[in-house]
Amino acid sequence: MNLRKWRRARDKASEAAQAAANREAFGRTRGQKAQDAAEAAQRRALLEGSLMEPPEQKPRT
Repeated sequence: MNLRKWRRARDKASEAAQAAANREAFGRTRGQKAQDAAEAAQRRALLEGSLMEPPEQKPRT
């Protein structure tokens, strides 16, 4: 294998490693982020709806 081919192979491997790191860091699509946000809002609304508020106390006279 000559030096030029070796360099190209090395650069290609380096770029592939960088691409894998980028996919891991930034790989979620806008749709996935929106779906997660909608699910979180639904869970939050369910929790808020099921909270029990303390009963109002009447003042003693």
